[in-house]
Amino acid sequence: MRAFVPIVHAVAAVFAIIVMGLMSYIVSPFNHSWTPSSLSFMLFTSIWTLLVLAYIALSPIYLASIFHAIVALILEWITMIFWFGGSIALAVYWGAPSCGGDTYCGSAEAAIAFGFFLWVLFAFLVVLNSIEFVRGRGGDTSTGPKPYVGA
Repeated sequence: MRAFVPIVHAVAAVFAIIVMGLMSYIVSPFNHSWTPSSLSFMLFTSIWTLLVLAYIALSPIYLASIFHAIVALILEWITMIFWFGGSIALAVYWGAPSCGGDTYCGSAEAAIAFGFFLWVLFAFLVVLNSIEFVRGRGGDTSTGPKPYVGA
């Protein structure tokens, strides 16, 4: 059942890179002036996601000593909340414009859509890993060490 999780991680990484590119394009006209916080937050969330995915996907393989399942679960929860909040904030800020072929407007709408896709992906990972975490903490001691019954 866990065989498809690396695929979900890879899809989430690709989507996060797409959102990072779209948000970079949207933020670029602001140069050194004030940038709306919803735009900055979505850009931050895409970078945050890549760092979280690097920890969740690569540290169990290459740096197992720093990987902790509870930390990974907490990071997934935070990332899911970030994507939901950021996508809602960007959608509210942007409104419902009719783009009419404007690439800037279309990029914002695409970033909103990919943000919600990422929220769904992380919600799926959170549910899956939360269920696994709760099951792993159950009272089943049959798999633990057996008491020594000496002769």
